[in-house]
Amino acid sequence: RTGDRLGLILFGTRAYVHVPLIFDRATVRELLGEARIGLAGESTAIGDAIGLAVKRLRDRPESARVLVLLTDGANTAGEVPPVQAAKLAAASGVRIYTIGVGAESMTVPGPLGLFGSRRINPSADLDEETLQEIAALTGGGYFRARSSEELAEIYVLLDQLEPVDQDAEVFRPVASLFHWPMALALLISFAWVLGTTLHGLRLARPRRAPATMEVGDG
Repeated sequence: RTGDRLGLILFGTRAYVHVPLIFDRATVRELLGEARIGLAGESTAIGDAIGLAVKRLRDRPESARVLVLLTDGANTAGEVPPVQAAKLAAASGVRIYTIGVGAESMTVPGPLGLFGSRRINPSADLDEETLQEIAALTGGGYFRARSSEELAEIYVLLDQLEPVDQDAEVFRPVASLFHWPMALALLISFAWVLGTTLHGLRLARPRRAPATMEVGDG
């Protein structure tokens, strides 16, 4: 989302930071697209991936320590068990939302096309119980995505569960209004100067003696 600082950890036999925490979502998307299955090894070190994420999130504000764990298998490698890593995450204030990915049934064609095809469960190795326990220990949640459409819906739900803090809106008028009070102040000042000047002129004006007329008999 816009405003999120996003990082990417890939894990297989080992876990490593593929993209550090940045705001540039385009770069994260590009580097994710360049990642290939097996790039980090053929095993699944879920616990090590969680531990590495906790280390990277430790310096972030507690309200912003969120990890989305996406996997289609079970922990088969690494030095830290997933549940132990989840307890470490809980102690560090990191919430983990776990997502189990993979269809429950699909048809695999045989050597001659449809002939000899068979149905398999691609999610047979998915350890949902551990993923649920990880989410429960850290105050997050567990989700199951059987298709790309369900995965997209899960991320929409995560957007609602982890709202982005925004600054309060501040109203700023587009039109500048400072000239109106300035004009009023100038008008009052002009009126005061004019009134003072006129009053001074009245005081300085010489008074005329009253006209008299004498009337006599003549």
